[in-house]
Amino acid sequence: MGIQNKKSSIDWFIIDRVKQLRIENNLSQHDVAVHLDLSTGFIGHIENPNHRAKYNTLHLNKLAKLFKCSPKDFWPEQPL
Repeated sequence: MGIQNKKSSIDWFIIDRVKQLRIENNLSQHDVAVHLDLSTGFIGHIENPNHRAKYNTLHLNKLAKLFKCSPKDFWPEQPL
């Protein structure tokens, strides 16, 4: 059976935005995991299309504090 996408387009938009900010700020998956009180493996699963893991609103609020931005900065301007 082929791999099916387990995340929606909005999930991927948010994941890609977080990853972009993580890289721009020279942070590793481990750094983000520590800030969110999660395992590094969980962050890896979020960024991997073969796993269902994704960020929730609590994660996004904590990430906004980490990146010194608004939680709304993780969302697209227009619906996808």
